[in-house]
Amino acid sequence: MRHFGQLSPAARERLFHREPAEFSADSPAHVLAAALGATLYSPATRPRLADDVVKQVTSGVVSMVLCLEDSIDDAEVPAAEENLVRHFADLDARAEKGAELPLLFIRVRAPGQIPDLARRLGESIRRLSGFVLPKFTEERGIPFLEALTAAEAATGQRLFAMPVLESPELLHLETRRQTLSAIATTVDKYRDRVLALRLGVTDFCSAYGLRRAPDMTAYDVQIVASVIADVVNVLGRADGTGYTVTGPVWEYFRLQERMFKPQLRRSPFMAGRADELRTALIEHDIDGLLREIELDRANGLTGKTCIHPSHVGPVHALSVVSHEEFSDAQDILRPERGGGGVVRSAYTNKMNEVKPHRAWAERTLLRATAFGVAREDVGFVELLTAGLADT
Repeated sequence: MRHFGQLSPAARERLFHREPAEFSADSPAHVLAAALGATLYSPATRPRLADDVVKQVTSGVVSMVLCLEDSIDDAEVPAAEENLVRHFADLDARAEKGAELPLLFIRVRAPGQIPDLARRLGESIRRLSGFVLPKFTEERGIPFLEALTAAEAATGQRLFAMPVLESPELLHLETRRQTLSAIATTVDKYRDRVLALRLGVTDFCSAYGLRRAPDMTAYDVQIVASVIADVVNVLGRADGTGYTVTGPVWEYFRLQERMFKPQLRRSPFMAGRADELRTALIEHDIDGLLREIELDRANGLTGKTCIHPSHVGPVHALSVVSHEEFSDAQDILRPERGGGGVVRSAYTNKMNEVKPHRAWAERTLLRATAFGVAREDVGFVELLTAGLADT
């Protein structure tokens, strides 16, 4: 699989200076973590679950979470598990015939579900990349990680964990420092199994009866922004000890999505229509999403939790490395720059400080591998409209 793989080779050649690289579920963990992109959540109760998964691949989705937790009613869990097992067998059969699948994860409620589902999935577990672990703290997280490790040993299937950081202990100021420190100690013990850490901002807001409006980002809610900053401070460091931390969910979408797409199709590769596109984005509640994606990256987050397919295109379009970013990153990492110093950007609009900007450059090139590098005259408008053209 690859990002923008739903586009024709000609379209990718027109858009990219360097195309996104191919990867698979067997790729190294650091490659998969960088490539998660917009991780689309779906309730495990959906009656046409296998069809939904395959359909999303054609829209550019490369990672999905099939949810047995908050997205379904407590009474629905047994039926949802049965539905999940049945559709995994269907997906396995389709993959055997050549169907492309995204990275698939299951969000569970309790540690005991992990070995139980691993057993019930049988051979189809080979299509599973791991489990999402809710409300993760040291106390609640260790049983989940132990269960995942046991399931991996029993099945021989590589299984990753994606803990969700969303507990009140992490939010409340008087317990935050201790909770973060304990989480760090816990995930460090299972570092090879932890693919990424996910932020559960909806639960943070719930603890104070808050809900951000569609014109506000998570960073406008100060109590949430402070938690994000502390999580990145402790768990997202670029010194080799950190983890990939993903951006929070965006809750809003419009039912008029199909009406919106023709507006985008009229704009591709026409720089003069950028203002028109921006107006359309604002009218369809996407402007807030775009600002939040940009703020995610500025605050050290990678990828994003998504609950609607219309969010996938914007996340991926804004994840592509610009030609200018790529030029700067390559220049900073040239072997002859090993001693440090300051050099003028090839775009002659900034100074690149080799040592302070090295970690940024390394992360940028990793993102470039996953999402590609845009051509010099290609921006977000062209990437987004191309991604929606055939969906």
